[in-house]
Amino acid sequence: MTGAPGVECLIVGGGPAGLMAAIYLARFRRRVCVVDAGASRAALIPRSHNVPGFVHGLSGTELIERMSAQLNELAVTRVEAEVTALQRHEHGFEASWNGRAHVAATVILACGIVDTHPPFDAWRAAVADGLLRYCPVCDAFEATGRRIGVIGPLARAAGKALFLRGYSRDVTLLAIGQDDDRSATSRLAEAGVEVVFAPDLRLRRSGEGVEAVFADGRTAQFELVYPAMGAEVRSQLAMALGADHTGEGYLVVDDHQRTSIAGLYGIGDVVTDLHQISVAFGHAAVAACTIHNSLPPRFA
Repeated sequence: MTGAPGVECLIVGGGPAGLMAAIYLARFRRRVCVVDAGASRAALIPRSHNVPGFVHGLSGTELIERMSAQLNELAVTRVEAEVTALQRHEHGFEASWNGRAHVAATVILACGIVDTHPPFDAWRAAVADGLLRYCPVCDAFEATGRRIGVIGPLARAAGKALFLRGYSRDVTLLAIGQDDDRSATSRLAEAGVEVVFAPDLRLRRSGEGVEAVFADGRTAQFELVYPAMGAEVRSQLAMALGADHTGEGYLVVDDHQRTSIAGLYGIGDVVTDLHQISVAFGHAAVAACTIHNSLPPRFA
């Protein structure tokens, strides 16, 4: 794909956002390529109940497999690789992966985020078993009435703890770091959320739950724990081009998912901290329609 554009749209990222954009563009009969490094955050979801039409939910892996099957039917090119560089080109953009340069007229970044994990050696297995959860918007309903721990810096974790208080009377915020936000502490106390300051806290499995181990040897038991540790936004490719972004690294886009760089789009978690599959789908549809209408018409 060197020289003139080999594809009309390059999609970086193979999670729900990127795959949905590819489905739309392929059905618009556009030449599309999806490049995915195989690290989709959605693949870690043990079961999502927010995807319409699946009464009993489905796993992130199953969702990606179903969407991938659709792309196979549409004969969309997919490459397992990491895009290491992106720069402007006279025909749009030049992206590099596997040591080669490839040209595309437009680019959609659907790179997502990487969560900062708590001090928990077995965090991946705990996520798979539903003991460690990152998205209360997704699954707090299933946590109703359970003993819940929220771990993270006080200012960052307070909102998540207060949200979860709407589902359980037994919510404890395990505050790491030295942040002593009296306003947040007051709001948490009024809501009945216990706050425990534990800068040297670590977590481990304990039976069918999670155990918090404090520096002085004390422990506390929880049925499940929600980290609120922040995340790394995978927006570096756009930022290297000078794209507008927030202080946390989220790309700034307009209501058509266009970044400040002409021809470059952002969708899904890379542009919002509302990390929802349905939001990713909406972003993908809007971006794909905008790209289709921006490209030269393709007649049968």
